[in-house]
Amino acid sequence: MSTGYIISMTVTVHIPFAQSLKEKRRHIKSLKDKIHQQFNASVAEIDCLNEWQKSVIGIAMVSNDRTYLEKIVNSIETFLLQVRDIVITDIHLEWV
Repeated sequence: MSTGYIISMTVTVHIPFAQSLKEKRRHIKSLKDKIHQQFNASVAEIDCLNEWQKSVIGIAMVSNDRTYLEKIVNSIETFLLQVRDIVITDIHLEWV
């Protein structure tokens, strides 16, 4: 029987230029779509849904290779730090 690994990543984001919920949601949707497409990860906004400039995004991935997941998580972190118009205020990782 093989072992599977699950990693959960919680990212708190500040969107300083968002002046409305509509603007914030546009930024977050774009960010979620990019993460999903580039890294094949499940992504959802999980908190601060009604705040203009703050969001908490949950990212989850499953694999039978822990090293692979660690590599992808590092790539996601690098990607997030390069995204314009957002500031990462916290990243939390949890192996399930």
